[in-house]
Amino acid sequence: MPEISVKELANRIPDGAKVAIPPSRSGVALAATRALIGRKARNLHLVAIPTSGIQADMLIGAGCVAVMECAGVTLDEHGQAGRFVEAVKAGSITLRDSTCPALVSGLQAGEKGIPFMPMRGLIGSDLLKYRPDYRVIDNPMSDGPDPIVLLPAITPDIALFHAPLADRHGNVWIGTMRELMTMAHAARQTFVTVEEITDADLMWDELRAPATIPALYVTAIAQAPHGTWPLGLQGCHEPDNTELARYARASKNADDFASWIARTANGKNG
Repeated sequence: MPEISVKELANRIPDGAKVAIPPSRSGVALAATRALIGRKARNLHLVAIPTSGIQADMLIGAGCVAVMECAGVTLDEHGQAGRFVEAVKAGSITLRDSTCPALVSGLQAGEKGIPFMPMRGLIGSDLLKYRPDYRVIDNPMSDGPDPIVLLPAITPDIALFHAPLADRHGNVWIGTMRELMTMAHAARQTFVTVEEITDADLMWDELRAPATIPALYVTAIAQAPHGTWPLGLQGCHEPDNTELARYARASKNADDFASWIARTANGKNG
């Protein structure tokens, strides 16, 4: 598989696309996120699997997002995601609230190619008032009343994430970040930035093969060392908590946010 640049990878994500993104602990493609902001992406429908943090907040603050579907957007120990909170209050984005199990279940339905996934945990919650696409039916397998919720399949246009390693064949090793495998299976296209590209075939590596996404599910790969900065990446580098704290402060108002985006436009090596 030919390697492309991070800029080209971002340019392949069209305006209006439904983009699945992972939680802050699991391979967040922040170099690609900066490239999306740089090209002024618009009207994205972000689907957090199942939560997001600085990635969603950056894209929302830069005006790239129309719909945010998630179980939450926070900066973890650094507090609230300021641009997300402001956008929700102002009504400048559509928030499709959900839960962690519901989002993962919907993605699993997309992975399996089925139209919905049944789930019980939402019964009795207010979410059913605000998510008309979550439908309650009687369990057809039951002899008596037995309500169950049907969750529509989530089939993203694009899964976007960062991984430690890929090979020249297009296989991507994700380590313990198993949600990335489900995202790649469910999405129509999968765009991955990676720390490193190896000449070895990962599918022939007995230790790495079980945690490797086959090239069949990968559309494009771009090398981006420290591509999750200021977030960390398991086994590669720790989060930059000083910079994350700076972002948390900057996210509280639009001018400081814009200054932070400009200052960090080139990532860790900027």
